[in-house]
Formats: sequence, C-alpha cells, structure tokens
Amino acid sequence: MKRKIYLLIALCTLFLVCMAETKWDHITWRNEVRIGWGDQLFESLMWHNPTFTVTTMPATWQKTAPERYRHNQHLWAEYQYRFNYWFSLGGMADISEVGWNNVTRDGTGQILNIGKREYFYNLVIMPTIRFTYFFHPNVNIYSGIGIGVDINGGTELNEKNKNTDFGVAVNGTVLGISANYRRWFAAVDFGGMTAFRDKNHVYMTASRIINVSIGARF
Repeated sequence: MKRKIYLLIALCTLFLVCMAETKWDHITWRNEVRIGWGDQLFESLMWHNPTFTVTTMPATWQKTAPERYRHNQHLWAEYQYRFNYWFSLGGMADISEVGWNNVTRDGTGQILNIGKREYFYNLVIMPTIRFTYFFHPNVNIYSGIGIGVDINGGTELNEKNKNTDFGVAVNGTVLGISANYRRWFAAVDFGGMTAFRDKNHVYMTASRIINVSIGARF
C-alpha cells in the first residue's frame, strides 16, 4: 500500500513538472535557498515543567520526574528549483530538539538531585513542492507540501531497546508570504509539521505552525 502511495505521488509530481509552462517574463533566476526558524508549540504543550510539586509528604519520601524542559525550536534549510512562475520543486532538512533533567525531590518539595541532561530530537528530510498563487517582484504568496522521513532519536530507549526510530513526516504550508528585494527575500509561513511511526508513536502533531525565513534566489 505504501509503495502505491509513493508511486502515485511520484507520478503526480512528474506530471506537474512536464505540464509546467515556462512563462518567465521578468524572472532571471530558477534556484532558491532559504534558512528558517519554526516554533515548537506542540512540544511545549506536551512536555513541560510540572505545575506543582508534592510538599505534603514526609522528608524521607522521594520522587524522580522530568523537569527543567528546554525547547530548542525548529531549524531548517530548503532548496527549491522553480520551473516557472507558479511551480517549484525541491527538498528540505529540519531538526528540532527537546531537553530536560530528571529531578529528584523529597516529600517537602526540596531538590535532592538533578540528573544529567536527557533529550530527544527529530531530524526530518523530505522533498517539497510549492505552488505560487501571486507572483510579483516585490511579493510572493504561495502554498506547499512535503512528505519524507523522520528520524527520532535521543537518550531514551524504545520498546525495542533502541534509541532511534524512523517514521513518516508530513509538512504543509497553508499560506506563505515573502517580501522580496532583488534576489534577497524574507518570508513568513503558516502551516504545520507532523511525524509518526504509527498511531501509538507520534513525534510531532502540527508542530512548526509559524515559520520565518530568509533566503536568496539565483
């Protein structure tokens, strides 16, 4: 089933590339590179510091739990090749990380020990497609989609006693706007990235809702 889906995606992409008209008018470039930052809203909601600590137990009582979360956000880079003014094809690499410490407290809430830094990361690599609805030397408005692989790793072990998992990653740009100055531009994208292995192993859900990026065209 997965092979049929991948084959259908490949055929649709090839069809769009072959049907693309080359109306360039004032376009003097075909290549675009950009680097960007994206939020970790999903991760900050799922993995966060506890809202309270136990302070009503005897001092001899102890509990160890994850605390001191750090969300390192998404950093990503993308390359696109523009076939015409409305269609481009490329690839993207994205990495994000969440870190924390396992903190041991006694029954009064006092910290007894802070463990070494723990973390997990998601490395996403995917081909991407972009459709530009409004093309102008000063402003572009577009949407896009990408489907690829997610590599989830870190210090934790999964049920197979391994610390690396592979899954499917999907990224959608519902609306993107770029402000252009000659070959340079800055952009804001609204969308979401999701990565999962199966229904019980979801690594991201609508993460990277807001993206900002800078880039160049040549």
